[in-house]
Amino acid sequence: MNRTVSRVLWIIAGVLLMIAGIYCLCNPDVGLLTLSIYLGLAMLISGIVDIVIFAKCNRDMMGAGWFLADGILTVLLSLFLLFNQGFTLLSLPFIFSVWLLFSGINQFVNSFELQRLGVKGWGWLTALGVLLTIVGFFSISDPIADLVTLSFLAGFLLICEGVATIVRACLSHKYWR
Repeated sequence: MNRTVSRVLWIIAGVLLMIAGIYCLCNPDVGLLTLSIYLGLAMLISGIVDIVIFAKCNRDMMGAGWFLADGILTVLLSLFLLFNQGFTLLSLPFIFSVWLLFSGINQFVNSFELQRLGVKGWGWLTALGVLLTIVGFFSISDPIADLVTLSFLAGFLLICEGVATIVRACLSHKYWR
């Protein structure tokens, strides 16, 4: 897999995450089960993209292990969301929070790899990582949330995750050795 294909896959994953986020913002009355399906599908695609990129490029990319870890966690959480609809009402806030925490930490760590390589704009990835981590932490501290609030929060955070994925794609040329 070449670098261009990897970048395109990350951009596609980011766009899908942003579409899911916009859907949540435009339809705050959406049920939690419907939200879990869209969130689960978006997370599944994003995780698969990270795993595929790791499998094809792990020797040529710095920090590839973090992409694999993020991809595996994202796929596992997405499968849980997709195949446990009855338990979703209780688990979605927790799963979403854990995903945000881990993904935010991953973005934060990757940003310092970019800084070490002298990439301009690495601070944006740091800021997005910190934002995702903080929101994930606060989200996990109060998992009982109103459905409309969760829908708006999910929409905003999916858009942030999509932007972070697209930023990763745009800066990915710096990850390659």
